[in-house]
Amino acid sequence: MLVPLSWLYGLGVGLRHMLYDMHILHSRKVNVHTICVGNLAVGGTGKTPHIEWLIRELSPQYKVAVLSRGYRRRSHGFVMADASSTANELGDECMQLHCKFPDVPIAVCKNRKEGIDQLQKLCPDLDVVLLDDAYQYRRLQCGFYILLTTADRLYTEDRLLPAGRLRDFAWQSHKANAVIVTKCPDTMTAIDRRVVSHSLQLPAYQNLFFSYICYDELPEFKRALLVTGIARPEYLRQYIESKTDRQKSSFIHLSYPDHHSFSKADIRRMTEEAQKVDIVLTTEKDFARLQAMELPENLKIKLKPIAITVKLSDENLLLEQIKHYLQLCI
Repeated sequence: MLVPLSWLYGLGVGLRHMLYDMHILHSRKVNVHTICVGNLAVGGTGKTPHIEWLIRELSPQYKVAVLSRGYRRRSHGFVMADASSTANELGDECMQLHCKFPDVPIAVCKNRKEGIDQLQKLCPDLDVVLLDDAYQYRRLQCGFYILLTTADRLYTEDRLLPAGRLRDFAWQSHKANAVIVTKCPDTMTAIDRRVVSHSLQLPAYQNLFFSYICYDELPEFKRALLVTGIARPEYLRQYIESKTDRQKSSFIHLSYPDHHSFSKADIRRMTEEAQKVDIVLTTEKDFARLQAMELPENLKIKLKPIAITVKLSDENLLLEQIKHYLQLCI
């Protein structure tokens, strides 16, 4: 029943692409290297951990900055992260990045061209700007595109909104320099990778990579409360379930929508449940939002974020490809 609505949605998306392709609407270039990390689907592909990976790998050699639109922030215009910043001003994902990398310039701005101009004024020695979730942002021409797609729902096996999760056509993958299949299971074999590669049918100029989630080790507990406000909590839930089986412990899960704004009623319920458990586990993104709120002390002292990193296959090849781009003149 939703397929006709997807056709209408696709008509609007296609018209927008046509206006840019015919130069009726204009894409702008900037005089600094830009790396875009994005996806074709709505949420849950792991953009933030891959931005973190890029920061760790590039910042020892290059002056790196991060620019995002700051999804669901309560501020307006260009905002630069500083010691007084909160998730309300930056958005939860950028606040998470700022807490982890306080020395890296991190800013939010809906207009990415304006945001880059402001960053260059404040940090004139910038080598590269990492753009979070700008794959569909055609007002700006990025220099290097990294496209993410989850292993359990490749963009070639999905449909446009609202019948599926794609916010753009699968054929828009053509502009990516690299494609990363994210959230791969640890049990993925070489045959599984070939199946994925056959499904994606990438052209010769695109390299394919696979990434795996690595969670922090959990502390010992008998009973825990898990609080999530993310798009795909099942991966974290499965990880905790695997640990509770070994520890002969248990947990309860309060699941909220992605980027959920926790209400006073939500906090009351968490506080009530926290009295029954040893620890309250949450994601780093949710922790960034919760820190901006006034929490009861018995909830605050039990609250622990679970850090997440990614491990990439053939990461040296991707880094070589990126560094080759960064050596090019703008």
